[in-house]
Amino acid sequence: MSALPFVDEHAVVVDVRAEELWQRLVVGVERAFSRDGGARYARLVRAEPVVAFGPRPLAEGATFPGFRVVRVVPGRELALQGGHRFSAAYSLVFRIDALADGRSRLRAETRAAFPGVAGRIYRLLVIRSGGHAFGMRRMLAGYRRP
Repeated sequence: MSALPFVDEHAVVVDVRAEELWQRLVVGVERAFSRDGGARYARLVRAEPVVAFGPRPLAEGATFPGFRVVRVVPGRELALQGGHRFSAAYSLVFRIDALADGRSRLRAETRAAFPGVAGRIYRLLVIRSGGHAFGMRRMLAGYRRP
């Protein structure tokens, strides 16, 4: 995954301990990408994988539309990987850092390869337009709410 080109990283500080944030993350990530809009988008761009499958709560090998869980370090890291017709591969890695004051920092790092003309156009429309960043910031902000 680290061999993929870096796209961006976003972070939010949450007023809960790392253990509680982890529980929110494993439920919230799947919910965010499996809702009707996310599942429709995954079908539209022919994302792989296309369906939810595997162990719950999320563990290595589990899938949901557009993503496969490739690494789980409970309480610290959730790494997802996928691909679609405009991207050879992409990864989204969530990391939780425990802060000294009982709060936690949630970081989301995106990496992706967009080969060819179609990939460059997709990158322009989704990444450079700010759409991806907007969606990631919105998703992370949701973890601030109880």
